[in-house]
Amino acid sequence: MVISLVMIFTGYWPKLMLSHSYVTQENLFLGTLTVKETIAYTAHLRLSSEMTKAEIDELVEANIKEMGLGDCAENKIGNWHLRGISSGEKKRLSIGLEMVIDPLILLLDEPTTGLDSASAFSVARALRNIADEERIVICSIHQPSSEVFDLFDDLLLLSSGETVFLGEAKMAIEFFADAGFACPRRRNPADHFLRCISLDFDSQTPASSGFSMNMKTAEIKATLIQSYKSSKYSCKVRKKMQEIAATDYQVCELNKNTNSSKWKQLRVLTHRSFINMYRDIGYSWLRIMLYILSSISAGTLYFDIGYDNGAIINRGKFVSFLFGLMVCLSCGGVPFFNEELKVFYAERLNGHYGETLFVLANFLSSLPFSVANSLLSGTTIFYMVKLHPGLSHYGYFCINFFCCTTIIESCMMVVNSFVPNASMAVVIGISVNVLMMMASQIFRLLADLPKFFWRYPMSYISFAKWAVEGQYKNVMTGLEFDSAEPGEPQLKGEMILKTTFGISLDHSK
Repeated sequence: MVISLVMIFTGYWPKLMLSHSYVTQENLFLGTLTVKETIAYTAHLRLSSEMTKAEIDELVEANIKEMGLGDCAENKIGNWHLRGISSGEKKRLSIGLEMVIDPLILLLDEPTTGLDSASAFSVARALRNIADEERIVICSIHQPSSEVFDLFDDLLLLSSGETVFLGEAKMAIEFFADAGFACPRRRNPADHFLRCISLDFDSQTPASSGFSMNMKTAEIKATLIQSYKSSKYSCKVRKKMQEIAATDYQVCELNKNTNSSKWKQLRVLTHRSFINMYRDIGYSWLRIMLYILSSISAGTLYFDIGYDNGAIINRGKFVSFLFGLMVCLSCGGVPFFNEELKVFYAERLNGHYGETLFVLANFLSSLPFSVANSLLSGTTIFYMVKLHPGLSHYGYFCINFFCCTTIIESCMMVVNSFVPNASMAVVIGISVNVLMMMASQIFRLLADLPKFFWRYPMSYISFAKWAVEGQYKNVMTGLEFDSAEPGEPQLKGEMILKTTFGISLDHSK
């Protein structure tokens, strides 16, 4: 039996997104934010730009009270280094986030999965309160407790995509009894229904234990389906559908307070992402510390590199080492970006915002950390190694460092968006960046690269080729180095770039 639900809305089809919300089975949050901050950010993202901050704050407080989150409102949600709220509170928070826009329909995917009986009942009780406010709540659920089952209005039992029962929840027990499969006393009705229609039990124990006839689950299910088609419960549902179809309903007016401007969403997303990065020591501060420690190590390794003849090759090795260092350290942000990416997928599913705003917000929020990282690391390396006395060369070194780390991490993030697993994203992302390095001057001179693929087109596509050439020019031009033989004239950096490294000087850095 197929049941269709038709609703008429004013405006265009995309506005249908504003009439319903979907709560995924997995709880997806930014763990460094508090419960109240999480709801507030969602409210600012989704509610109209015309609403004042005071109005939104009032709505947030009402949402917290409605979902029973008052005791944990100021607690952080929790992540790998922060102890957070309980699973039941996380699920109620997930529901609260979608209730911010006051949707007509709330869809949930197994809201009680992974919760203990007390937490499951608190979540179900919150959903019951939402339904009592003349809103439609539709959820899939497995093995609810008897207390949770008593909260249901209507019940749809499915087995392998077939309708076993559809009607009032309290009538399901009567239907099973009429069909010859009565629920034993003191047994949870939901458990009894599952044993009767789930084919998974056939290979373990007879699903019909306790019944007068020895039947397999498939036979019981077939009997129930046939019984339902000709039952009074099915007739009642069909009659109700006909009444609904014949009723001339008024057109539904959507919530007009859900039209947030793109600029406001960009500001909110940027601020939220920045706060998350600032509070997550692994995403920002630990990575900056690792970059600084690595820079100090590189500085001591190539300390005061000098201008003798051996410094020519050492400078080339230094540039290669620097680029390899950036590639290795770039993978550190993947697990943390993966957390934000999962939150984005969930929010995009409900039409909060699009890909463009997410990418821009993530770039803008990470920009201060990237600039600080480039200045601190670049300054440490440049002056410990004593690459060049010119101030403009120092500035170019830091800019080149910033651009390289930004592009490398962007490549890692692009790969992560296609590969959901963080570990696989690290492996593939590093492989992509190593491929870019192979087409640059790091491992072989550009003129010696095989023309097919490596020279054309990879050397032109590879950002590493242009970055490495720029750094070579930056640390060599304007300098003079000792000749290999004593007494011979000094070698100019420009000549070395042409003859030793095969770098053209026809264009600037």
